[in-house]
Amino acid sequence: MLLQNAACSTKIISFVLGMKQTAAIIFRSAILVLLGVTIGLYIGGGSFGGEDVDLAFSGRSKLSKVLDLVRNNYVDSVNVDSVEGETVNELLQRLDPHSIYLPAQQAQSVNEKLEGGFNGIGVEYNLLRDTMVISYVYPGGPAALQGIKAGDKVIEANHQKFAGIQLTNTQVSKTLRGEKGSKLDLAVLPAGSNSLKTVTIKRDRVPLSSIDAAYKIAGETGYIKISKFATTTDADFRKALLKLKADGVKKLVLDLRGNGGGYLNTATSLADEFLNSKQLIVYTKGKHEPRTDYFATDSGVFQNGKLAVLIDEYSASASEILAGSLQDLDRATIVGRRSFGKGLVQEQFQFDDGSAVNLTVARYYTASGRSIQKTYKDGAVSYRNELAERMRKGELFSAESNLNDSVLRTNSKYRTSAGRKVFSGGGIMPDVFVPEDTTKNTWLIHQLSKNDVFTAYVIDYLQLVLKTYTTDDAFISQYNVSDVELNRFFKYAALTVKDITNEEIIAGKAHAKTLLKATAAHFKWGDEAYYKTLNNTDVAVWKAVESLD
Repeated sequence: MLLQNAACSTKIISFVLGMKQTAAIIFRSAILVLLGVTIGLYIGGGSFGGEDVDLAFSGRSKLSKVLDLVRNNYVDSVNVDSVEGETVNELLQRLDPHSIYLPAQQAQSVNEKLEGGFNGIGVEYNLLRDTMVISYVYPGGPAALQGIKAGDKVIEANHQKFAGIQLTNTQVSKTLRGEKGSKLDLAVLPAGSNSLKTVTIKRDRVPLSSIDAAYKIAGETGYIKISKFATTTDADFRKALLKLKADGVKKLVLDLRGNGGGYLNTATSLADEFLNSKQLIVYTKGKHEPRTDYFATDSGVFQNGKLAVLIDEYSASASEILAGSLQDLDRATIVGRRSFGKGLVQEQFQFDDGSAVNLTVARYYTASGRSIQKTYKDGAVSYRNELAERMRKGELFSAESNLNDSVLRTNSKYRTSAGRKVFSGGGIMPDVFVPEDTTKNTWLIHQLSKNDVFTAYVIDYLQLVLKTYTTDDAFISQYNVSDVELNRFFKYAALTVKDITNEEIIAGKAHAKTLLKATAAHFKWGDEAYYKTLNNTDVAVWKAVESLD
């Protein structure tokens, strides 16, 4: 897991290595030497290709020296930067599964997602028949201000052909993004039109909210979906909650399912919104990191209302800090399935070429003193396969199977403030178990989503339907995907997903209708309309709502 799904300190330290391509990695004055690679070199001197090579290290690591040898003496051309990155990553992965090397582009992408925005034109898109089609326009963004709408097809970019050229997502991202204030000329074909429209868009900062949805779901109960723990998450949450309170919300469902985490400080700030002054939220400590305690203040905006938190096997890191603290302090009912089990804290160290290392520097412990980090003693591959192993054992479908895990069969010494037993060593165990709905996770549904078939169908067939609705609430309450529409959708899907059987169609029929409707809602109104639609038939959401009563 990378920064977007790993609890991290917000401190970013840059350090220069002297030469851009050197691979000596210095952490707190200690040189880490590559493990597990045997190189037939004689230390002190040797003969390579008839040339004498001085192997006196003079303060440089063996790894750095070997890479220089490859760069200057190897028989074939080698991308040493790539080899260097892979070699460093091999070292880090031997330490733990969450210490990782990030190439420059990946490091930039990861950090952008957690910094609350990016410089661009403010659109989402799909590549459909080798053409970029706008699938959503951020309200108030640069593209929206120039009249770009969902359904528009981009034909030219900066006076160059931009359709039918075997477009890739990398090409599109590189074209759309750029320095704030820089200009992008586009020729677009609006939906239902035969005439090109040219626009000049000035790139600007496009904010990315961590809140995917915030609305009153039932009576006095509100629902908030948080996708990540970024720098703006706490502010985004406060803004959303104040709006819900004004609408009469007194109870809250907080959805952290699929949330892989983010910044440690953001998790503690969000926990502070629900807790009373001086309550311990979490503490961290490591070999080179003294114990640091994080306490709640008296500034929370939801200290008294009833609270339920939704988690699943993809809720990790910062999500587990928040859910764990609220469970330990008996502040919330935890609903769903056992969380991922990541109790390590990473710090990011940046290199001068833009690449970075996320290094594990500490473990975190919830208020009761438990570490929820699952074991990684069998290596990174086994660690990453652990979720599949849970499924194989039936844990995702049975509450009893949860407790049959060897990690959870032991007598736990950890208790909540009210004396309830809680578990350590394998994630956060929910108070109310909700099994996975197998009809929503079929092979067919996976293939349709993976290939963006739902969005493609909306673009090709449902735009006229959407024009007849002025609000998302009207669309959600009044429109339903008919059997005739669904049959047409599956015929359309068969052009992309081959060998669809009647059995698979029958098994996935109900959820396919929901996803098609939700995708259409997102196309016109965005994330909140998408989740409003999905949640209407989501058993876990309604279990959480019930738990508040």
